[in-house]
Amino acid sequence: MHCLFIFLDGVGLGADDPETNPFARAQMPNLQNLLGGQRLLRGENLPLHTERASLLSLDAGLNVPGLPQSATGQAALLTGINVPAAIGYHYGPKPNPEVAKFVTNGNLFHTLSGRGKSCALLGGYPPRYFQSIQSGRRMFSAIPLAAHSAGVHLMDVDDIRAGRAISADLTGKGWASQPDFPDIPILSTTEAGQSLAALGQSYDFAFFEYWLTDYAGHEQNLPQAVELLENFDATLGGLAQAWNDAEGLVLITSDHGNLEDLSTRRHTANPVPGLLIGSPAARQAFSQGLTDLSGVAGKIQQLIL
Repeated sequence: MHCLFIFLDGVGLGADDPETNPFARAQMPNLQNLLGGQRLLRGENLPLHTERASLLSLDAGLNVPGLPQSATGQAALLTGINVPAAIGYHYGPKPNPEVAKFVTNGNLFHTLSGRGKSCALLGGYPPRYFQSIQSGRRMFSAIPLAAHSAGVHLMDVDDIRAGRAISADLTGKGWASQPDFPDIPILSTTEAGQSLAALGQSYDFAFFEYWLTDYAGHEQNLPQAVELLENFDATLGGLAQAWNDAEGLVLITSDHGNLEDLSTRRHTANPVPGLLIGSPAARQAFSQGLTDLSGVAGKIQQLIL
């Protein structure tokens, strides 16, 4: 079975309040169609299982005081270890030495590639990203650190041009707005979703990091957040149309809440969504007993190995 892991940075399950929660305001027909008309909101009717999708509520706090943070949340997702509990605190955005030790010593990319499974990090990085890393001006965040430490190729502009990778904004329009970025193909949102499906089904395990959601949450710009979610929903429509449920599972989840409550610039203590797209049998097996971020990696291994 294939697994396509779409990581939505900083997305929790929030209140049904269109004044503060863009998920309660944005028009997201593709998501609602998958969820039988339901929006991505906090509620008492979870877990939800429909014909093609399941929605779980996952604990991002992991029984550690304080608000969840990016580095420890992502480390928990990637390793299957309750990293905040192991070090005694939440930490982020980038891994400190304590967190990096967990990320680089046995993560999903390590485990799966070590068992002969093909793995990819599908997001393509621009030249200046690699220049900043090499010069020491920038640190890896947990996700590229995990992939790089396992010997997984970090995709670049050539990979995007060849159709092997997708830009961080999905369509490439964000790249085009930057004067110092190289030219890349511009995709429609539907085409971006179809590309995600095709690439996801060409690997045993494929990971795509969508960090724009966290940025939008910190900026507290409701119209901008709504536009971002509506574009993502259009991409999700292309993905759902092209995905073969019989051959794999799509997992969409996050590391902590943020975007769902624009009344604050800080992270939230809300649970995060665990959205599954695939066959009922695969979704049932994956969701069984899954309650928090630390359980995700083990479920992916069970699905693929």
